[in-house]
Amino acid sequence: MLRNLAKGGQSETDMAENTQIDVTRLTFERAIEELETIVKRLEEGKVPLEESVAIYERGEALKRRCEELLRQAEARVDKITTDASGQASGTAPLDVQ
Repeated sequence: MLRNLAKGGQSETDMAENTQIDVTRLTFERAIEELETIVKRLEEGKVPLEESVAIYERGEALKRRCEELLRQAEARVDKITTDASGQASGTAPLDVQ
């Protein structure tokens, strides 16, 4: 933790404590990048238990954020409608459930 703070960054434990505030502001790309980092760290198995739980919780929040952003993107996608000859004839809102 001190090493991360000395570099000017936050430790994973600190990030987990700020989960709701930070995650809601992340872009999809940043959230998925951080989620991948967390998964790699947990897979290595070299993280102390307390920190593992904290970063796992952050990972869950990041996963939810990514899912939310994907749903929003899907809602904005238009599906292309075609005529009998297969030519694009317009767009219609995507049916998202």
